[in-house]
Amino acid sequence: MKILIAGAGEIGFELSKVLSEEQHDVTVVDERQRCLQRVTEHLDVLTVEGNASSPQTLVEAGAEKADMMVAVTSVDEVNIIASMMAKRLGVKMVIARVRNPELSKPDSPITPSELGIDLLIHPEESAANEIHQLIKRASASDIVSLAGERLQMIGLRIEKESEIVDKYIADVAAELEHIPFRVVAISRRGRTIIPRGKNKFMALDHAFFVVKTEHIKELVHATGHRNLTLRKIMIAGGSEVGRLVARKLCEDKQKWEIKLIEPNEDIATDIAHKNRDILVLHGNPTDPNLLITEGVQEMDAFISVTDDEESNIISCLMAKHLDVKKTVALVSKSQYVPLSQTIGIDAIVNVKAAATDEIHRQIRQGLLLTVKALSGIKAEIIEVIAGKSCSILDKPIHTLKIPEGIVIGAIIRDDEVEVATGDSIIRTDDHVILLALPQAIEKVDEMF
Repeated sequence: MKILIAGAGEIGFELSKVLSEEQHDVTVVDERQRCLQRVTEHLDVLTVEGNASSPQTLVEAGAEKADMMVAVTSVDEVNIIASMMAKRLGVKMVIARVRNPELSKPDSPITPSELGIDLLIHPEESAANEIHQLIKRASASDIVSLAGERLQMIGLRIEKESEIVDKYIADVAAELEHIPFRVVAISRRGRTIIPRGKNKFMALDHAFFVVKTEHIKELVHATGHRNLTLRKIMIAGGSEVGRLVARKLCEDKQKWEIKLIEPNEDIATDIAHKNRDILVLHGNPTDPNLLITEGVQEMDAFISVTDDEESNIISCLMAKHLDVKKTVALVSKSQYVPLSQTIGIDAIVNVKAAATDEIHRQIRQGLLLTVKALSGIKAEIIEVIAGKSCSILDKPIHTLKIPEGIVIGAIIRDDEVEVATGDSIIRTDDHVILLALPQAIEKVDEMF
């Protein structure tokens, strides 16, 4: 597929990297030479220097022959104009990142399609949804809902006092046979392991499980987490993500006690007027003295979503030091994500990765229904339909030669969900949920 990417920032770079590894024909457009230089030094893609909203630049980049364009510059207006131009030039599918929420409203006077946009991406909304889910599932570091929320991919740290420490996965599965689950990945000291039954759980492992939603509490208990309930929440920063998280928590049936700290007086006043159920404080959310004065040590959860990601990490570490049960930090640099478990932060949400995942999922539409990256490990969740020529049909999974770097997590058949075991059998048209390392994704295509 020939794909044109407008914008060589973090999202554009990550997207270009993933798509070039999958052998797509990628061209990146940006007017910043230093950003294009980074792309050419690290990736096997074409680059064009110029403004993405210029018709001449888009023609030079090959828009007339492109199957898809993804507009992810940092300026909404450039993305919108580039999308309109690309559609006029004959690009079949146009995806644009637009932060302004007006276009996505149902009552908007202008729809995205009228601007040439087939799919609108709102990274801050995606990040806020992820944080909201993490607060609702207090012990989890990552949560991905699958099969209409009947199934969850959940990341949990194996605590030192857990009953499963130093036990083989196969033995734990036998002991907990009343909880159908599948271990699909383990992050250990920054290394990603695709486990088999002979692997052991170690203390402080970050393990990823596929489990039915109704069994999550029992699994959380088995990993050493004890009845963690959250009620008091402090949000540091009234950024767009912070406002969205606050709004989503206020809309919950559960009655949270929420404090939000914002340094800009006008923004703080606006948030207070729009959210009567929140105590909004005007002050510097990175000031340790202010946080302690406002009772951060009495909070159950601390969410740091300021525009300064280093301050988000430091604030969360301080909150954790003061025995706050759950800390979540917002970052945009992918290199910070593996640090989270190592340094003690419960969860890190990458706003750029949230957008990249959503775009990547749309690009891989077809037999691959879902693509979702997980923070902290180098692997992706994939949902795929087993075609008629699939090479692994009608045989128990334990008899199959599954390629290295792939583990099958669950099977959905006739709207029934089954957590995969060694005896599970895949039939034609089954929806199969699996986890794969980046280098093994091509083998998923071959298998199915």
